[in-house]
Parts: sequence; structure tokens; C-alpha cells
Amino acid sequence: MTIAPPSAAPRSVSSPPVAMKIGELARRSGLPVKTLRYYEDLGLLPVVSRSTGGYRLFGEESLGRLDFIRRLKSLGLSLEHIQDCLAVHDAGQLPCDDIQRQLQRQIDLVDERLRELRLFRRELQSLLQNWQSDPAPNTAVICPNLNV
Repeated sequence: MTIAPPSAAPRSVSSPPVAMKIGELARRSGLPVKTLRYYEDLGLLPVVSRSTGGYRLFGEESLGRLDFIRRLKSLGLSLEHIQDCLAVHDAGQLPCDDIQRQLQRQIDLVDERLRELRLFRRELQSLLQNWQSDPAPNTAVICPNLNV
């Protein structure tokens, strides 16, 4: 039995990028169409082209871009900061240094918030330490335990 050599499959020069309508992008990304339109208005999500019917078309790379946006948002960065990072990327550079600065800023904000929460916790504990279970009624005061 002789095996014929595989025929050489014709290579395409470069296939055109896959383009999808906003509804398909919404379905695949898990984001509402309204959010995608908002991101487009802000310049976070560029339109690749328009269909013959005038529909916005987005490339496959839009999914990665949306994942990037989602990740930075989950880390507490504002859309304005994310927009700046994407602008750096779109200019052909890496925004890693700026992202690092923003993440350090987030850590500083978390540390400040933790200090505030510890102070608040001490205040609550102090109130409860002196709490009277059955204070004397006083029509001029709503709750004597709060000293208001």
C-alpha cells in the first residue's frame, strides 16, 4: 500500500480580520451593548469598520481589550486611567510603568481606608463598652447611649 504525499494546501496571503457586530461582541464578552457603546464613545473600544448596512464592526482583538479594561477596573483604576493606558498601547508602547504607579496608588488608598476603618472600629467599640441596656427615658433625647 502506498501513501500518497499530502497535497500542498494553498496558503492564503493573510485572512481578513474577523469582524463582529456589537451584539456578538456583547454576547462573547459578557458585557451589555450599552456598556460597549459607552466604551466606544470614550475611545476605549475602537470600531474596526462598518458593515455595508452601517453596523459597527469590531475585531477579535476587542475581546482582549475588554478583558484588559475589566481587569484594570477590578483593580480599582478609573476609566480615565484605563483610557490613558490604552492610548499608550495604541501608540505602540507598553503602559506597564503607568499601571504599576496606579496600582501602588491603589495600595496607598487601601492603606488609608484601613486606617480609617480601624479608627471607626475603635469608636464603635468605645460606644458599646459604655452602652446602657435600659437607660432612663428622656423625651429630649432619642437614644441616650449615642450622646447626641
